[in-house]
Amino acid sequence: MYTRYRADIIYPLRLTFVIWLVFTFQFYSHIDLGFLGIYPRRIDGLVGIITGPLVHGNTQHILSNTLPLLFLGITMFVFYNRIALWVFANCYILTGILVWFFGRPFYHIGASGLIYGLAFFLISFGLFRKDFRSLAISIVVVILYGGLVYGMLPTVSNISWESHAFGASIGIGLAFMYRNTRKLD
Repeated sequence: MYTRYRADIIYPLRLTFVIWLVFTFQFYSHIDLGFLGIYPRRIDGLVGIITGPLVHGNTQHILSNTLPLLFLGITMFVFYNRIALWVFANCYILTGILVWFFGRPFYHIGASGLIYGLAFFLISFGLFRKDFRSLAISIVVVILYGGLVYGMLPTVSNISWESHAFGASIGIGLAFMYRNTRKLD
């Protein structure tokens, strides 16, 4: 049992490690890696679909993404192991693709699109499934991260509300798609 949980949480831990590795390199080399973000509708901006979530602008940015990424990612992999990797990957990639197509023309960086995808998946999944465990997880995520809803509003010009909104919509869509999945762990 312990081995299974340890194996389950390896994906969010590895991603968080890589994010911190990229940030550490950027910090100590004094090289701004923002150019690796998603730049909408430009061919050279396509690389950002993969690299954008790994790049963070400053210490506050990476700190505000680390704990939610770990908590939501580990929750996803522990409770919904059979679909977790697929949901995780789709929240990562599809959010980036939507930002590339529809985002404002600047570099979109950070893991918040993935975070919104995971959070809204976990919240919506409980509402769609209506089983006790999924509803309990939904309630905990709403209590901890219910304020994420405000991040989808275009209130600050240098924050990618598009990543937040598209991540949330991908998470809700995936929750709806998997709502009838029988065995989840």
